[in-house]
Amino acid sequence: MGLISNVIRNTDKRCLYKFIYNMGVKGSLSFYRFQKRKGKPGFFPAFHFISVTDDCNLHCQGCWVVDKKKNSRLTAEQLDQIITQTKQNGSYFFGILGGEPLLYKNLFPIFEKHSDCYFQLFTNGTLLTPEMAEKLRKVGNVTPLVSFEGNEEVADVRRGGQNVWQSANKAISASVEAGLITGAAISVCKSNFDMALSREFVEGMVKQGVTYLWYYIFRPVGSVPGYDLALSAEELHKLRSFIVDAREKFSIAIIDTYWDADGKPFCPAAEGLSHHINAAGFIEPCPVVQFAKDHVSSAPLKDIYVNSEFLTGFREQVKAKTNGCIIMEDPAWLARFVRDFQATDTSGRNNELERLDSAPSFPGHGTVDIIPEKNWLYRFAKRRAFFGLGAYG
Repeated sequence: MGLISNVIRNTDKRCLYKFIYNMGVKGSLSFYRFQKRKGKPGFFPAFHFISVTDDCNLHCQGCWVVDKKKNSRLTAEQLDQIITQTKQNGSYFFGILGGEPLLYKNLFPIFEKHSDCYFQLFTNGTLLTPEMAEKLRKVGNVTPLVSFEGNEEVADVRRGGQNVWQSANKAISASVEAGLITGAAISVCKSNFDMALSREFVEGMVKQGVTYLWYYIFRPVGSVPGYDLALSAEELHKLRSFIVDAREKFSIAIIDTYWDADGKPFCPAAEGLSHHINAAGFIEPCPVVQFAKDHVSSAPLKDIYVNSEFLTGFREQVKAKTNGCIIMEDPAWLARFVRDFQATDTSGRNNELERLDSAPSFPGHGTVDIIPEKNWLYRFAKRRAFFGLGAYG
């Protein structure tokens, strides 16, 4: 209850209303519609994650965007079309990714035009100044999710920049002071594992006024995959145990998108909860599976999802093979699957199949022993509202 009272007391009233209505009420209805559609003709994902630009001011380990031969950006018309068509199919929640999305010049006109939607802005925080936070407060329908990748030393190595930890903390302060629903995210890997699972880190986020803390599992992909950073099966089990216990201890929402209310693992893309539209307009299963056969310009989204053999095949075949992460557990199988469907490499590097052919396998979240949720609120949320706020992991 401390979290709820803090949010009510410290959040800008317009931002709070948009969060409760656009995200909470309409988001839950979107998920309900998705559940009713499952197994029936007329598939459409519960929500979209959209990379608006490949441009970024950092160079992170394990990033799927870096070192492209040419960066892409969605046009304002393409982005507007994606959101409009998604709304027509009953979904109003979008994750906005990059690159660094705050480098995308058409961002705020889109937020303003689609004031009936709710957007989660994935940002490294370097550009989230007090002035930018005030712009977000005025639109009211955006929650910034600021990435933390380690302490002062580790963050610079992980993100290929300087003073990244300090920038992230300044971004959090600017966002909280503007009265925004503010999130922090950490991609848990070997170099930040102890920090991510420490009481000090979580309590520090609570003290700064962060509303929710989102735990990812590091996935070694891209041109600098960082295979040595991948977690072991034992570390994955510790992470899951920590998340479940932390939800009982701290007055902050703890988010994951890997396990359902009963502790069973799942893949959001294989479940059809979400798919990813990259900055060139290609529709991918998820951000790290950089292959596609469908483009937003080829047909209305509704028709694409109904007719796409590639996306349907991915959902069906991956679900039959694993409840975890296929790109970690069996990258060679994924390479064979892509070749069978003759899908296009959408990584922008033109060598993603070769990387998958030689990539090692790692334990995924599907290897973790089942640990059911203890907290009734999280059990309810995972069954009724986006499996805990999102589907990108």
